[in-house]
Amino acid sequence: MKHEKLIRAQRTRRRFRVRNRIKRDATRPRLSVFRSVANIYCQIIDDASGRTLAAASSVDADVKSSIKYGGNKTAAQAVGKVIAERAKAAGVTAVAFDRGNYKYHGRVAALADAAREAGLQL
Repeated sequence: MKHEKLIRAQRTRRRFRVRNRIKRDATRPRLSVFRSVANIYCQIIDDASGRTLAAASSVDADVKSSIKYGGNKTAAQAVGKVIAERAKAAGVTAVAFDRGNYKYHGRVAALADAAREAGLQL
């Protein structure tokens, strides 16, 4: 039980640390990432107006048709490419990457790298 409490406390501290760093850079919209066991979701949020400018996930029909499973790095790369395309269509070229309480590793890093390769500045 101690271990679970420790992990939860680390995640909470990490989430607040990341969010505070992003708040300082209020000029760019925020690319927020959520990952579940089976899927990965991301959205670009303009915090000033409280609106979602673009969103993509491994559940979307166009992404789902090109991947086999939504909870791996391949799916994260596909979602990263799609979110970059949708961001460009919305007129967004630079975002602040909000990884939440997840470490920059694995699927989260794959999504960010794919978005960078597709032309989005993180």
